Amino acid sequence: MAEALANYVSIDTERMPNEKLSDREFQTLCMLASGKRLTDIALALSLSVKTVSVYRARLLDKMKLANNAELTFYVMSNRLVDMNPAIAG
Repeated sequence: MAEALANYVSIDTERMPNEKLSDREFQTLCMLASGKRLTDIALALSLSVKTVSVYRARLLDKMKLANNAELTFYVMSNRLVDMNPAIAG
């Protein structure tokens, strides 16, 4: 995974891979990295599961990632998702 992360930096030093994504692809990226299932994402975004699956495939391709594990590693490494949100008092 470290090699994959190093490849991201060397490919396009001006833009991070996630900056190439559409808004919906970015939402899907963050939700997948947070552990949400495709069906959960589809419900949350009012989309079909097939559409969410297409977004997942596109973002994996654009970011040159192979699977959800690499996707999650990328998101966590770049702190794109707060895994411990503050609890409102």
